[in-house]
Amino acid sequence: MKTVSRRTQLWLIGLGYGAVITVSAGLLFVRYLVEITHPADVAAAGGMYAFGDAMLWLFIASLFMIPTFFAVWFMASVEHFYKAYSQVLLALSLSAPVCLVLLCWGENHVARVLGFLSLYRLMWSPFILVGIGVSRFFARFDSAKKLTTYALLIEGLTLGAAIAILLKHR
Repeated sequence: MKTVSRRTQLWLIGLGYGAVITVSAGLLFVRYLVEITHPADVAAAGGMYAFGDAMLWLFIASLFMIPTFFAVWFMASVEHFYKAYSQVLLALSLSAPVCLVLLCWGENHVARVLGFLSLYRLMWSPFILVGIGVSRFFARFDSAKKLTTYALLIEGLTLGAAIAILLKHR
Protein backbone atom coordinates (compact mmCIF):
# COMPACT_ATOMS: atom_id res chain seq x y z
CA MET A 1 0.00 0.00 0.00
CA LYS A 2 1.37 3.38 -0.99
CA THR A 3 1.80 5.97 1.75
CA VAL A 4 0.79 9.57 1.36
CA SER A 5 3.66 12.09 1.22
CA ARG A 6 4.20 14.61 4.01
CA ARG A 7 3.37 17.49 1.68
CA THR A 8 0.04 15.87 0.78
CA GLN A 9 -0.71 15.25 4.46
CA LEU A 10 -0.06 18.94 5.22
CA TRP A 11 -2.33 19.98 2.36
CA LEU A 12 -5.09 17.68 3.59
CA ILE A 13 -4.79 19.06 7.14
CA GLY A 14 -4.91 22.61 5.76
CA LEU A 15 -7.92 21.67 3.64
CA GLY A 16 -9.60 20.28 6.76
CA TYR A 17 -9.04 23.55 8.61
CA GLY A 18 -10.32 25.48 5.61
CA ALA A 19 -13.47 23.36 5.50
CA VAL A 20 -14.09 23.82 9.22
CA ILE A 21 -13.57 27.58 8.94
CA THR A 22 -15.98 27.74 5.99
CA VAL A 23 -18.67 25.69 7.75
CA SER A 24 -18.22 27.71 10.96
CA ALA A 25 -18.47 31.02 9.12
CA GLY A 26 -21.65 29.82 7.41
CA LEU A 27 -23.20 28.72 10.69
CA LEU A 28 -22.30 31.99 12.39
CA PHE A 29 -23.67 33.99 9.45
CA VAL A 30 -26.99 32.10 9.56
CA ARG A 31 -27.16 32.67 13.32
CA TYR A 32 -26.50 36.39 12.77
CA LEU A 33 -29.23 36.59 10.14
CA VAL A 34 -31.73 34.94 12.48
CA GLU A 35 -30.91 37.44 15.22
CA ILE A 36 -31.21 40.55 13.03
CA THR A 37 -34.42 39.40 11.32
CA HIS A 38 -36.15 38.51 14.60
CA PRO A 39 -35.02 41.17 17.12
CA ALA A 40 -38.22 40.86 19.17
CA ASP A 41 -37.67 37.15 19.67
CA VAL A 42 -34.09 37.76 20.76
CA ALA A 43 -35.25 40.41 23.24
CA ALA A 44 -38.05 38.23 24.61
CA ALA A 45 -36.02 35.05 24.92
CA GLY A 46 -32.46 36.32 25.31
CA GLY A 47 -31.45 33.43 27.54
CA MET A 48 -32.61 30.89 24.99
CA TYR A 49 -30.63 32.62 22.25
CA ALA A 50 -27.59 32.84 24.53
CA PHE A 51 -27.80 29.11 25.19
CA GLY A 52 -28.09 28.49 21.45
CA ASP A 53 -24.99 30.61 20.90
CA ALA A 54 -23.11 28.62 23.54
CA MET A 55 -24.11 25.34 21.88
CA LEU A 56 -23.03 26.69 18.49
CA TRP A 57 -19.60 27.66 19.86
CA LEU A 58 -19.21 24.23 21.47
CA PHE A 59 -20.06 22.62 18.15
CA ILE A 60 -17.55 24.79 16.32
CA ALA A 61 -14.85 23.98 18.89
CA SER A 62 -15.61 20.29 18.39
CA LEU A 63 -15.30 20.69 14.63
CA PHE A 64 -11.87 22.28 15.04
CA MET A 65 -10.73 19.28 17.07
CA ILE A 66 -11.00 17.01 14.01
CA PRO A 67 -8.23 18.57 11.86
CA THR A 68 -6.26 19.36 15.02
CA PHE A 69 -6.21 15.62 15.83
CA PHE A 70 -4.64 14.92 12.44
CA ALA A 71 -2.22 17.85 12.77
CA VAL A 72 -0.97 16.54 16.12
CA TRP A 73 -0.71 13.04 14.67
CA PHE A 74 1.36 14.40 11.78
CA MET A 75 3.63 16.53 13.99
CA ALA A 76 4.34 13.65 16.38
CA SER A 77 6.82 12.12 13.94
CA VAL A 78 9.09 15.20 13.81
CA GLU A 79 10.91 15.75 17.09
CA HIS A 80 11.73 19.48 16.87
CA PHE A 81 8.18 20.36 15.75
CA TYR A 82 6.60 18.31 18.48
CA LYS A 83 8.93 19.64 21.15
CA ALA A 84 8.06 23.22 20.19
CA TYR A 85 4.37 22.29 20.13
CA SER A 86 4.72 20.72 23.60
CA GLN A 87 6.32 23.93 24.88
CA VAL A 88 3.35 25.91 23.55
CA LEU A 89 0.98 23.50 25.31
CA LEU A 90 2.89 23.97 28.56
CA ALA A 91 2.66 27.75 28.24
CA LEU A 92 -1.07 27.47 27.46
CA SER A 93 -1.64 25.27 30.50
CA LEU A 94 0.22 27.75 32.71
CA SER A 95 -2.37 30.37 31.77
CA ALA A 96 -5.10 28.35 33.55
CA PRO A 97 -3.84 28.85 37.15
CA VAL A 98 -3.19 32.52 36.41
CA CYS A 99 -6.78 32.92 35.20
CA LEU A 100 -8.11 31.06 38.24
CA VAL A 101 -6.20 33.37 40.59
CA LEU A 102 -7.49 36.44 38.72
CA LEU A 103 -11.06 35.19 39.06
CA CYS A 104 -10.61 34.49 42.76
CA TRP A 105 -9.37 38.03 43.39
CA GLY A 106 -12.70 39.34 42.17
CA GLU A 107 -13.97 42.54 40.58
CA ASN A 108 -12.44 44.82 43.20
CA HIS A 109 -8.88 43.91 42.24
CA VAL A 110 -9.10 42.88 38.57
CA ALA A 111 -10.44 44.79 35.57
CA ARG A 112 -13.78 43.49 34.35
CA VAL A 113 -12.45 42.65 30.88
CA LEU A 114 -9.59 40.63 32.36
CA GLY A 115 -12.09 38.79 34.57
CA PHE A 116 -14.22 37.88 31.54
CA LEU A 117 -11.16 36.69 29.61
CA SER A 118 -10.13 34.57 32.59
CA LEU A 119 -13.61 33.09 32.85
CA TYR A 120 -13.68 32.23 29.15
CA ARG A 121 -10.22 30.65 29.38
CA LEU A 122 -11.39 28.43 32.23
CA MET A 123 -14.62 27.57 30.43
CA TRP A 124 -12.59 26.16 27.51
CA SER A 125 -10.36 24.23 29.91
CA PRO A 126 -12.07 20.83 29.34
CA PHE A 127 -11.45 21.11 25.58
CA ILE A 128 -7.85 22.15 26.18
CA LEU A 129 -7.45 19.24 28.60
CA VAL A 130 -8.67 16.79 25.95
CA GLY A 131 -6.31 18.34 23.40
CA ILE A 132 -3.35 18.05 25.75
CA GLY A 133 -4.35 14.46 26.58
CA VAL A 134 -4.41 13.50 22.89
CA SER A 135 -1.09 15.28 22.42
CA ARG A 136 0.39 13.30 25.30
CA PHE A 137 -0.90 10.08 23.76
CA PHE A 138 0.84 10.83 20.45
CA ALA A 139 4.13 12.01 22.02
CA ARG A 140 7.00 9.76 20.92
CA PHE A 141 10.02 11.62 22.26
CA ASP A 142 11.05 11.87 25.91
CA SER A 143 11.23 15.67 26.03
CA ALA A 144 7.79 16.00 24.42
CA LYS A 145 6.35 13.35 26.76
CA LYS A 146 7.69 15.19 29.79
CA LEU A 147 6.40 18.61 28.65
CA THR A 148 2.94 17.32 27.73
CA THR A 149 2.69 15.42 31.01
CA TYR A 150 3.45 18.62 32.93
CA ALA A 151 0.90 20.51 30.82
CA LEU A 152 -1.69 17.80 31.44
CA LEU A 153 -1.08 17.89 35.20
CA ILE A 154 -1.25 21.68 35.41
CA GLU A 155 -4.44 21.89 33.33
CA GLY A 156 -6.11 18.99 35.14
CA LEU A 157 -5.25 20.20 38.64
CA THR A 158 -6.38 23.74 37.80
CA LEU A 159 -9.68 22.46 36.43
CA GLY A 160 -10.15 20.34 39.55
CA ALA A 161 -9.36 23.32 41.79
CA ALA A 162 -11.80 25.51 39.85
CA ILE A 163 -14.56 22.94 40.28
CA ALA A 164 -13.76 22.61 44.00
CA ILE A 165 -13.89 26.40 44.45
CA LEU A 166 -17.18 26.55 42.54
CA LEU A 167 -18.71 23.82 44.71
CA LYS A 168 -17.41 25.43 47.89
CA HIS A 169 -19.05 28.78 47.10
CA ARG A 170 -22.32 27.22 46.12
